Amino acid sequence: MADSLLFNPTTYDPAHLDPESRRLLRATVEFFENRGKKALIDSYIDRAWYGDFLDFAAKEGLFATFLTPAADGGGDPAKRWDTARNAALSEILGFYGLGYWYTWQVTVLGLGPVWQSANQAARSHAAQLLADGHVMAFGLSERGHGADIYATDMILTPDGAGGFRANGTKYYIGNGNVAGLVSVFGRRADIDGPDGYVFFAADRRHPAYHLVKNVVNGQMFVSEFRLADYPVRDQDVLHTGRAAFDAALNTVNVGKFNLCTAAIGICEHAMYEAVTHAHRRVLYGKPVTDFPHVRRELTDAYARLVAMKLFSDRAVDYLRSAGPDDRRYLLFNPMTKMKVTTEGERVIDLLWDVIAAKGFEADTYFDKAAKDIRGLPKLEGTVHVNLALILKFMPNYLFAPTEFPPVPQRHDPADDTFLFRQGPARGLGAIRFHDWRTAYDNHADLPNVALFRDQADGLCALLRAHAPDEQQQRDLDFLLALGQLFALVVYGQLILEQAELTGLDRGLLDEIFAILIQDFSGYATELAGKAAATEAQTAWAIAHIRRPVWEDSRTANVWEQVVSLSGAYEMQP
Repeated sequence: MADSLLFNPTTYDPAHLDPESRRLLRATVEFFENRGKKALIDSYIDRAWYGDFLDFAAKEGLFATFLTPAADGGGDPAKRWDTARNAALSEILGFYGLGYWYTWQVTVLGLGPVWQSANQAARSHAAQLLADGHVMAFGLSERGHGADIYATDMILTPDGAGGFRANGTKYYIGNGNVAGLVSVFGRRADIDGPDGYVFFAADRRHPAYHLVKNVVNGQMFVSEFRLADYPVRDQDVLHTGRAAFDAALNTVNVGKFNLCTAAIGICEHAMYEAVTHAHRRVLYGKPVTDFPHVRRELTDAYARLVAMKLFSDRAVDYLRSAGPDDRRYLLFNPMTKMKVTTEGERVIDLLWDVIAAKGFEADTYFDKAAKDIRGLPKLEGTVHVNLALILKFMPNYLFAPTEFPPVPQRHDPADDTFLFRQGPARGLGAIRFHDWRTAYDNHADLPNVALFRDQADGLCALLRAHAPDEQQQRDLDFLLALGQLFALVVYGQLILEQAELTGLDRGLLDEIFAILIQDFSGYATELAGKAAATEAQTAWAIAHIRRPVWEDSRTANVWEQVVSLSGAYEMQP
């Protein structure tokens, strides 16, 4: 039963998707399985460029099919931007290695400014490049400024003939060595402020594009490149002024979502490997999995991983159902980026505590997972940036619910066009939400859901009676501790919604909420220890530490799901 909740290449068949999507996803799995574990590991250790995977993707039209909006697909019925199947592919690529996912991810980002643009020539060019098997790149960050787009030093100087000459350097740009098109963010030399921003399409093969180096020590190519008097023609300009700024942020809104599914894929592969090793290993005359602390750690890791999947799958529905009057996805997206990826780190740490030295061995997938899982919370904005963003939604989410039509599961083969017409990237504090309590009320018979709901209600009481004062509101360290408590409430809501839609085993759901209660208690303790916390806030925090309701039979049933993963999947040699 357990492997049916996790991605398993030997049984995988995404029957909820259309036939061509199913074929391409299965073909991707078969490519990696036929290639085998030794090739996967050797290429990682040797830092070998994944040209064979890109050749496969080009031959199958994988990226072209999944990343070309229907309007630009030339009538091909399979081409569309479908977040549900994109999430499925992202999970598969993460399962086999971060590098394969990364080249896909930065292609998603590179296309964001193009598909948001009204420049039809650039759109047609990008669609043809995808059809020809190219990947893309997103030229936003710079070494001195990171992704601080207010401070870009990519300068466009008018050339007197209606175009510009671009000069500057971009840093940490994936696919910069091979991209068919690089979306580059810069600013005009002759216009100050946001009106001077420009997004333009650059050609890596142009002699004024200089590839400097790969800035990371790994299989992927994360480039530094320099433009020296690069000619930017009118047909290369994607956005100007404030629209360019909005395109940058809205692209990240779309692209950052993929980080959660990468984390899930990495954890799933590591989970199979770790449980199989632990269950087969005998110490002191009995299997390692007979030790109570091992069972607790593996059960905790499994429940956390299932929770990651539940939240992310439900977030897909909100992303696909978004529109001008429903922008709830702008909360759930940074949640997938911040919460799910950091949960991925916790899963790997728990598994590593069990398998110990095995997790360092070169011929395992695990030692790659242990390294790569660390990167995901630090891409597309750090955890702190995304947690600070989440806080903007807290007042309306907790205290000002409104009515929305129910959001169904979204596996339909639709083109998610709103993602490329999100509009101005502002007004987050005005976004409204449906009542979060409904999901909790629907599962109030589960003891740990009810107990966590009590903690969540307590958070509301804290904010009503002892809200952060003016000085605390300027103390980001204090606010981030508060934000972790709020994030758990949001996390629990979507987990419950997805559990109801999928008929998740209720014992497993209650086990998940036992963990959330412990996490809430941990963050409450952290809040109590903050120097900025008042006596009233500290007293509240200590009063809301809770012990979960433990049931031996429930935990035993969840353990049976965990142990069933032993031998359920082992990669082809």
